[in-house]
Amino acid sequence: MSEPTVAEATDRIYQSLQNDNVDIDLHIATLKAALAKAGQKQAVFDPSRLVQNNRAGRKLMQAYFRQRGVMVVFAG
Repeated sequence: MSEPTVAEATDRIYQSLQNDNVDIDLHIATLKAALAKAGQKQAVFDPSRLVQNNRAGRKLMQAYFRQRGVMVVFAG
């Protein structure tokens, strides 16, 4: 089985966020590995797909991911 791409890992995070953050740490680790493999420094998320699409929710997400070694930016 191949390792997921950045897009696949990002989709899994969206699904986890929709499902009350089930396995979110596992998906963040997968995203971190996919970013490293792709040579990217940050993950780009669509704020319209977030459960908490407000400033506080986005800042909380950025802080949580940053603690796990993934820089998050929002498209748009």
